[in-house]
Amino acid sequence: MTRATPTLLPPSTRGMFALTAMALGLAVPLAAQDLDAPRPIAGANTVFIEEMTWMDVRDALADGMTTAIVATGGVEQNGPYVASGKHNFVLQATTEAIARELGNALVAPIVKFVPEGSIDPPSGHMRYHATISVRQETFEALLTDVVASLEAHGFRDIVLIGDSGGNVRGMENVATALNEAWSDRSARVHFIPEYYTEDIYSCDFLKEELGIFQQPDNCVATRNEYHDDYHYSSIIATTDPERIRARQRIEAGLFSINGVDLRPLEKTIENGRRLVQYRAEITARAIRKSMAAGGNR
Repeated sequence: MTRATPTLLPPSTRGMFALTAMALGLAVPLAAQDLDAPRPIAGANTVFIEEMTWMDVRDALADGMTTAIVATGGVEQNGPYVASGKHNFVLQATTEAIARELGNALVAPIVKFVPEGSIDPPSGHMRYHATISVRQETFEALLTDVVASLEAHGFRDIVLIGDSGGNVRGMENVATALNEAWSDRSARVHFIPEYYTEDIYSCDFLKEELGIFQQPDNCVATRNEYHDDYHYSSIIATTDPERIRARQRIEAGLFSINGVDLRPLEKTIENGRRLVQYRAEITARAIRKSMAAGGNR
């Protein structure tokens, strides 16, 4: 018997079929990719998972990069000078430094939506425009799924750090719950409060190592008026000076914070890099301590 030759639809028709199928809610099979296929090109020099291809991540895991950093930031008011993504921009700098300090870690996409106060009626940061808040249960559910996804792919030490105080409870809850649920697995979740709590000593580093003296001479008080200080501004400037509105503030004669002149900008950026490394070293030490204790400290 002669087998009939199948009739192939032209590309335009195949594309229309796929669109129609999706519109009807029908499953459209993706082209299968061999999970063991060799990578056809060299990987990028990055520790950020979202900048890597799936093959890059697969090969990094095979090479022992089995630690993943999950960082939580926020979108909130930060006074008239600093962009609302302040915590996310800080984490953009610090997570890379932490991963490279550890040597075997990759960085998951930063979790940008966190509890910022009640939405209705607005409270906390939600009283200010640009703030986006999520419910505590939403935050914890999202974190749980992010961490579980990483574990499913082979990450064995998953680190939770947060750049905002309102994130702490949720991260601790998720780490505790997953470690209990995964008691028979090799993966562990490490909540590292030192990333946030030791940040208070950055003010001592500013004075003792960088010669920066803010007014008032209290790390918490200096952040109260604008939710900003030299520490935050200098680190954010390492990612993009426009995020602290450097040009506009210079033009308006307002390029200072807490009695400290941010000029020259190049010096502020250099100080920001030193602060990033300082925080990375503190956090990496805490992560190694948690790993040595099996996630139970």
